[in-house]
Amino acid sequence: GERLAKPERGKMRVHKISNVNKALDFIASKGVKLVSIGAEEIVDGNVKMTLGMIWTIILRFAIQDISVEETSAKEGLLLWCQRKTAPYKNVNIQNFHISWKDGLGFCALIHRHRPELIDYGKLRKDDPLTNLNTAFDVAEKYLDIPKMLDAEDIVGTARPDEKAIMTYVSSFYHAFSGAQKAETAANRICKVLAVNQENEQLMEDYEKLASDLLEWIRRTIPWLENRAPENTMQAMQQKLEDFRDYRRLHKPPKVQEKCQLEINFNTLQTKLRLSNRPAFMPSEGKMVSDINNAWGGLEQAEKGYEEWLLNEIRRLERLDHLAEKFRQKASIHESWTDGKEAMLQQKDYEIATLSEIKALLKKHEAFESDLAAHQDRVEQIAAIAQELNELDYYDSPSVNARCQKICDQWDNLGALTQKRREALERTEKLLETIDQLYLEYAKRAAPFNNWMEGAMEDLQDTFIVHTIEEIQGLTTAHEQFKATLPDADKERQAILGIHNEVSKIVQTYHVNMAGTNPYTTITPHEINGKWEHVRQLVPRRDQALMEEHARQQQNERLRKQFGAQANVIGPWIQTKMEEIGRISIEMHGTLEDQLNHLRQYEKSIVNYKPKIDQLEGDHQQIQEALIFDNKHTNYTMEHIRVGWEQLLTTIARTINEVENQILTRDAKGISQEQMNEFRASFNHFDRDHSGTLGPEEFKACLISLGYDIGNDAQGEAEFARIMSIVDPNRLGVVTFQAFIDFMSRETADTDTADQVMASFKILAGDKNYITVDELRRELPPDQAEYCIARMAPYNGRDAVPGALDYMSFSTALYGESDL
Repeated sequence: GERLAKPERGKMRVHKISNVNKALDFIASKGVKLVSIGAEEIVDGNVKMTLGMIWTIILRFAIQDISVEETSAKEGLLLWCQRKTAPYKNVNIQNFHISWKDGLGFCALIHRHRPELIDYGKLRKDDPLTNLNTAFDVAEKYLDIPKMLDAEDIVGTARPDEKAIMTYVSSFYHAFSGAQKAETAANRICKVLAVNQENEQLMEDYEKLASDLLEWIRRTIPWLENRAPENTMQAMQQKLEDFRDYRRLHKPPKVQEKCQLEINFNTLQTKLRLSNRPAFMPSEGKMVSDINNAWGGLEQAEKGYEEWLLNEIRRLERLDHLAEKFRQKASIHESWTDGKEAMLQQKDYEIATLSEIKALLKKHEAFESDLAAHQDRVEQIAAIAQELNELDYYDSPSVNARCQKICDQWDNLGALTQKRREALERTEKLLETIDQLYLEYAKRAAPFNNWMEGAMEDLQDTFIVHTIEEIQGLTTAHEQFKATLPDADKERQAILGIHNEVSKIVQTYHVNMAGTNPYTTITPHEINGKWEHVRQLVPRRDQALMEEHARQQQNERLRKQFGAQANVIGPWIQTKMEEIGRISIEMHGTLEDQLNHLRQYEKSIVNYKPKIDQLEGDHQQIQEALIFDNKHTNYTMEHIRVGWEQLLTTIARTINEVENQILTRDAKGISQEQMNEFRASFNHFDRDHSGTLGPEEFKACLISLGYDIGNDAQGEAEFARIMSIVDPNRLGVVTFQAFIDFMSRETADTDTADQVMASFKILAGDKNYITVDELRRELPPDQAEYCIARMAPYNGRDAVPGALDYMSFSTALYGESDL
């Protein structure tokens, strides 16, 4: 509107006031309450009051039209805004001031009604200026809403002016409600058009439905009128199945369609009448009456179709039954005859034995009676084929062909049966003759074969003889056997003669019988082979007996040679064992004397070794000659070896024991007398000379040396302690060495941890620790380095850098054995 002119003073004021009052009266008549304002203020240009009044007027005329559910104008506008912006997540309109500050409210209102004007998805809540300006520009450009607000103002104030925003929002309301009116008008037009379209659609549907139904009837009637019979039951049953489907599945929907068509026709006519439109007239030939006429024709054609089908099926069933019966009987017969011709033609009798021929004859008789039994079925088959011909069965040619084939085959079977019987009987006679010859052959071949096998066995018999007498016995027996050979050869010729007779019969009558004697498996070939073998074995046996005779003489020489040496070496080993035993038990002179004595023994034993080796050589020859006994000596090689090994072990062990006793005596300061005393006690209780004592023997030995081990608990504990020292591995035995160690530990002045510690204290100049330098100065290099490597650092109060702890080191040295 125009800007308010500056107030004019002067004569005109009265007219102006009067004019303004006229306007105010009209405003008041419209129910606008004007508080503390009159024409004077307006005429005099009171800006504040005038603007207030204008706002009141705007509220009345611009906004009061919005009457939404009887709320006041302001609430109504607010409710409208909330409804329109409800789908927008980040818009929440609660008032007409701060709810609109981010500009999204305005954008949402525009997008809701004109989504093409704003790309709402691109807007950001934290960019209010862009949002507000977008809304204001779009509203001005496309919706004819003037820019009443300033984006910077709205962003810049804590609470934008409520009236200003309401006024602006109301322009949106008016802009969009205009669009609403246009839409209502459009809807009204659409409704009218829709009624017409719907009626046209119904007419179209009726026409299409009528055409489809008539076409279906036209197609179906010829199918129902076709009464040409089918050949097979299956095809007729398929027709019945199709008819049932037609009655159950295909016709019911058509009945439904026909009914629907009539309903649709009536509904359409009613709708046309109600909407003042002219009645519907279907196109030529598609009247309801036309359809009813066609339907009548269909039901006429249906009549009698099912009955015809059932009669036809009954007729075919009779034929099918006969044909099936023919097929069944023919199949049974054919499967029985299958392979029978081949069976009758086989020449199995040419390779059969007599017993097999007799079995084949029995089997053939059974077959002949079986064949007779089947005559009946062949006649039945022919009769059924004849009946099918008379009833004019569609497949008669194939039935006749099959029947003919069966009859021809039947005649052939009869002829073959006769022929086979003759062949079997002829073969039986020939085989009985051969059988007699075979039996005679078998009776003589068996004992002769056994004699040859016995002879071969004897001639190849491996013999183990140990004496010359035994081999001479074998030679005599062999000479006697050689004398019996000429008679044996005569028997052989006779047996082979019988076999040749069989061969002549086989060749003359072509019975395939060669070499299958049922009474024996011994062939002439085998008899000749074995005879040849016997003849070759005789000179071989002569040879073997001669060689064995020579071998026995050689063996006897070997036995004597071994016996002579073993009888010397055995006793020598025995003597040496006893002498060594005496040396270690009788204690003449010092330990050193004993040691010298033993060493001389050792030398003489070692020098004896070649004699043993020579004996081993002879022994090997004996073993290679497989000689297992020797009456010339009681010593075996094993005796000698064991004795020799024991001798070597014993001397070495005895020398070692004496050396250890010397070591012990010197280390522990034991006198020779003490040593002898220990030895005497030990030997006394070592009753089995095993060189060890059991616990009880050991206890007795200790007591004999003045050890007081009482029979009370304390004594037991003391003895257990001693056993754990002398037998640390719990073997249950005490060796002399362990016994000496224990005795010397108990009697001599041994070195102890305390003594070592005292020695270190002297080296350290009376200090509680020792330094590396002191150790290197006082001890030889090896010992010094040994101590330095193993001593722990010293941690006492008086420690200096590098101080070493000699006390813990000393204790550790005796950790295991310090008692």
